Parts: sequence; C-alpha cells; structure tokens
Amino acid sequence: MFQKMKNIDTSFRYIRLFSLFFLLGSLSIAVFISYKSYQLASQSQQKIFILANGKALEAYSADRKDNIPVEARDHVKMFHYYFFSLDPDEKVIQTNITKALYLADASAKQQYDNLKENGYYSNMIAGNISQEIQADSIEINTSVYPFYFRFKGQQRIIRPATIVTRNLVTEGYLRNVTRSDNNPHGFLIEKWRTLDNSDIKTQNR
Repeated sequence: MFQKMKNIDTSFRYIRLFSLFFLLGSLSIAVFISYKSYQLASQSQQKIFILANGKALEAYSADRKDNIPVEARDHVKMFHYYFFSLDPDEKVIQTNITKALYLADASAKQQYDNLKENGYYSNMIAGNISQEIQADSIEINTSVYPFYFRFKGQQRIIRPATIVTRNLVTEGYLRNVTRSDNNPHGFLIEKWRTLDNSDIKTQNR
C-alpha cells in the first residue's frame, strides 16, 4: 500500500517537473520569437526605397547624431555658396541671398544689409562682375552645443578685365531648428562674422 502511494507521489513529482520545464521552454520560445519579430520590424523600418529614373533603390536610415558632422559641414558649405556665388543679375542675387538667409540668423542679414547699403550688389550688376566661392576646409566642433564652426575658402571676383582671388575665413555657431524645404539640414547659423577677406592675387584676363 505504502509502496503504491510512494510511486504515485513520485509520478506526480515527475509530472510537475515536466510541466515546469515545458512551461519554461514555451516562455523562452515566445520571448525569442517576440525579440526576433521586433528586430525584424526595426530593420524593415530603417529601409528606405528611393525611386530614381524608374528604378527602386534601397537605402538605410540612420540616427541624426551619426550624421551631425556631415550635415553641419554641408549646411555651412551651402550657406557660403548661396551668399557668395553671385552673377550680375538682380534676380540671381536676390534668389541666392534669400536661400542663404534661410540658413542663418540676423548676423548674416546685417552683413547683407551693409553690403547693399554700400552699393556692393549694384556695382556688381553695373560692372558685369561675377563672384564664386570655393571651400577649402570646414571645421565643426560637435562636442559643445551650439556647435562652433570655422570656414576657410577662396573667393574669386571675376571682372571683365581681371580676376581677383581673395582669402575668406569666417566663423559662427550652429543651433538646431526644425527641418524644412528652405532649411533641409535643420541648423541655423548664429553670430556669423568674417575673420579674413584679404586679396591673394590678381590676374589679367
């Protein structure tokens, strides 16, 4: 009698142990499946398909913090391009300056107003003068916010008889703003000022 009771008790113990292992195994499988499903969903959300010339090209998204130095340098580069790339055409000047002023604060507007008041742009139009800018280096310090930058480049002023090459060094700070069609990088240049704009050489045409 006691032997039968002992066997029944052992059988129940085995059943409980088996049930416990089965439950733990099921939970482990459920957790693993949930994790892999979340991982797959995250990866699929990072995929971007771009339609170019009738073909779907696959790209991957990334966190903005990974792209801050690249986007900041391009923002500074494009601002200087729009501000300094000018032709003797009032519409071209106004279009480029407007694009530049979307990327900077009142410090850039003040420099534009000073140049305009001094007749800089009207002299360009009257003298058939074009202006180009070439970036040599753009230093960005992303360790301290707002981000300090220093732009170094060369400015070419093309006159009918001569081409004047000037050294151009500017500095300023970048702060985050909302992205828009007019400001795709989501930065705004603040406290922008020119450190050097001296002549390097003059060549006859």
